[in-house]
Amino acid sequence: MRLHREGKTIMLTTGLILLALDVFAYFYLFPGNTLAMIITVIASLIILLLVVQFFRVPNRQLTQHEAQVIAPADGTVVVIEETDEDEYFKGRRRQISIFMSPLNVHVNRNPVSGIVKYFKYYPGKYLVAWHPKSSTENERTTVVIQAANGVEVLFRQIAGAVARRIVWYVKEGQPVEQGSEMGFIKFGSRVDVFVPLDADVKVNIGDRMRGGVTVLAELNKD
Repeated sequence: MRLHREGKTIMLTTGLILLALDVFAYFYLFPGNTLAMIITVIASLIILLLVVQFFRVPNRQLTQHEAQVIAPADGTVVVIEETDEDEYFKGRRRQISIFMSPLNVHVNRNPVSGIVKYFKYYPGKYLVAWHPKSSTENERTTVVIQAANGVEVLFRQIAGAVARRIVWYVKEGQPVEQGSEMGFIKFGSRVDVFVPLDADVKVNIGDRMRGGVTVLAELNKD
């Protein structure tokens, strides 16, 4: 396991603030009170560990298959439905949504290999991730990747009430590899994936996803 580069500043700042608070507590709040200082230090360590775990990147054997759409994020499947995708496809698609809690790994990965045909970033609100309008009103990105067989897969990074920054590493025209890092949502939120209606969905609502590993759907090669 390693720690993601997006967390370096936050982890360092958190550590320094907690250290300063512990020193202040030692000299001014609880001088001579050993029990109080032990509790204070333990609380500081727990807070620091919670922040550090947000940025962990576990070692995984990534799934790579040209006919499969792989989960772009860790989390829980909260939506599987046929819906209108009005931004890019202007038509019906199958939507699979993954909710990322603050305890999930927050790295986002490319669900298929191919060429980035479309990318757009939208500033927006910070509604809770499960709000019906979060997909269209929250801060978000939209990415469309065209696979080698011509099938296009769209996915969105969506910020939530806690997540306050979306990071991405892709741009239009860029070739990407399935499972490679495409971005990061700090402190979690939600990722929506849109696949063709004839794709064979392999997950159910409530299933736990492992980004870069779990197969969401299989694409029709025809």
